Amino acid sequence: MNVLSVKNVKKIYGSKVGGSIYNALDGVNFEVEKGEFVGIMGPSGAGKSTLLNVIATIDTPSSGSIHIGNEDILKLREPKLSSFRRNKLGFIFQDYNLLDTLTLKENIILPLVLSKVGVREIESSFDKIAETLGIKNLAEKYPYEVSGGQKQRAAAARAVITSPELILADEPTGALDSKSSRELLECLGNLNEKNNSTIVMVTHDPFAASFCKRIIFIKDGRLFAEIAKGNSRKEFYDKILNVLSTLGGESSELL
Repeated sequence: MNVLSVKNVKKIYGSKVGGSIYNALDGVNFEVEKGEFVGIMGPSGAGKSTLLNVIATIDTPSSGSIHIGNEDILKLREPKLSSFRRNKLGFIFQDYNLLDTLTLKENIILPLVLSKVGVREIESSFDKIAETLGIKNLAEKYPYEVSGGQKQRAAAARAVITSPELILADEPTGALDSKSSRELLECLGNLNEKNNSTIVMVTHDPFAASFCKRIIFIKDGRLFAEIAKGNSRKEFYDKILNVLSTLGGESSELL
């Protein structure tokens, strides 16, 4: 079952009548099936963030189609679009996007509160996801009282508490140290394996990407290569480095 279908998506910036035109995305095609953990990689300016933004309904492509589940997201209009984002998509950002005036638990359950879910269901959902991500003991802490890795795990919990069809992660380890990065990536792996969560993650880091099951590489707004994980994460990491070496991508050591 396809959770995400991207067909011939183009995104053009600039004036079509005079002036320069920049093709941020130039005919991108790919699909993501239920339960996949897919990474998107490429050099700076390749179109990674643009691609994530159009999938997230934050931006609109110039042409093409994007389906999430059975919904053609390019045809959605407010207020249905806001409802779709809240209930069908989960977002994990590099800078956490947690509210400092709320406890971690209050941040995590906020999407359910906004959707007017019953108290008993909220408590049950929180207990399950907090246990999975190892932050139940931090429930009453405020964001400024915990580490960056703990904040990011809370952000991940908030992203999945509504059981969205698709989780979108934008450089989720970008602000974390190596220990916190590993912990978060292991948590995402657990969500993918135990909850069958479907995750699409943009990253420049081959270590982070090695936790995915499949990597899509883009260059100059086009698909460049695609590789799938085998039995060994180390071998997958080496494959990622080989592709990045032809793209001029960055590398880091596998810790």
